[in-house]
Amino acid sequence: MGDSKRTTFRSAFAVREFRALWAAEAFSQAGDQLARVALAVLVYQRTQSAALTGLTYALTLAPAFLGGVFLSGLADRFPRREIMVLADVLRAVLIGLVAVPGVPFGVLCVLVAGVSFFQAPFKAAQLALLPAVLPGDLYVVGMGIRSITMQSAQMIGFAGGGVLVSAIDPHVALGLDAATFLLSAVFVRSGVRSRPATASPAERKPSFGSSAVAGAKLIWRSPGLRTLVLVGWLSAFLIVYEGLAAPYTAEIGGGAVAIGLILAADPLGSVVGAMLFSRFVSEARRPRILGALTVVSCLPLLVCFLKPGLVASIAVFAVAGALGTAVMMQSTASFTRGVPDHSRAQALGLSQSGVATIQGLSPLFAGVLADRIGTAQTVGIVGLVGLVVAVPAAVAWKRATAARPDVWLA
Repeated sequence: MGDSKRTTFRSAFAVREFRALWAAEAFSQAGDQLARVALAVLVYQRTQSAALTGLTYALTLAPAFLGGVFLSGLADRFPRREIMVLADVLRAVLIGLVAVPGVPFGVLCVLVAGVSFFQAPFKAAQLALLPAVLPGDLYVVGMGIRSITMQSAQMIGFAGGGVLVSAIDPHVALGLDAATFLLSAVFVRSGVRSRPATASPAERKPSFGSSAVAGAKLIWRSPGLRTLVLVGWLSAFLIVYEGLAAPYTAEIGGGAVAIGLILAADPLGSVVGAMLFSRFVSEARRPRILGALTVVSCLPLLVCFLKPGLVASIAVFAVAGALGTAVMMQSTASFTRGVPDHSRAQALGLSQSGVATIQGLSPLFAGVLADRIGTAQTVGIVGLVGLVVAVPAAVAWKRATAARPDVWLA
């Protein structure tokens, strides 16, 4: 009975600090999606350039890589709550300046890049703090709640953002995004208790670069951590179909409504997958099946070789989203537990930076291939490449868990 209580969503929400972290991230995530829609509208209105609009959208994501590499270590060297609050305030100021009418386009790009840059230390601090807030099995349950919330916020933010931005000035929408960052800072500051920095003075690296190098060495020297990073990056690679939704839908004979349905399939599947995995797979079993789950998560994409119709494609991408989310949840949870607390934020920042980079670049390269051989065939090839990586990764994970069951299966 005790185990049942530990694995319910209600048990996680009973923790006051988790409620604060959850609310903070939910508001800022919804605000981010609204801001992306508003920026796209604003930049296109001003420049009439699809290329510059795409550049601005990329700037909402790409600089997080550099932030993850060089700033994540701050959440080990300083109290994590304070890092989250500072990152929120800085992002509120930057996006608030973007919301000022008449800001030159070059300055706008720098400000938008800064918002993305400071997202990385916030996320690293949050993920590193979660195991202290949610001990034991509650941690994976909390990760499941995060995944459900983020996917839901993404769907609502994009869909509602389009409606809202059509009704109000884009500058006002950007101002609302700035307000969500301030609200997030209030939730964190008032709902999360202060904790000291996890790294002792002797453990703190003298520079951002040396901190990043130390984090990379920590990951590289551990077969288990290396495998978990590879599994997480593979999961990011497999969702390339989201970036190819428009040409894929056109190829199977669908229109604008069908594109929306294809795009909604993955987040819908992710919500279901997070709920089922966190609620019905036991704590002891989750790390044991991670390797097999990684392999299975590649299989749905192979169906695309048959160029399925709209309904079948939606089902394929929903199943892929469910399996991929379960893999990402467990690989992140195991990685977090396998890293010493005093280096956790830096290591997580490096891992998450790789995820963001792959999510940004894989649709670009897949798009080039799709122009040559077709989109459905490209998605199928992504699944095939995934299998080539997933099978040895599953073998490596089995060896790592056999060598250190006290770390990976405890």
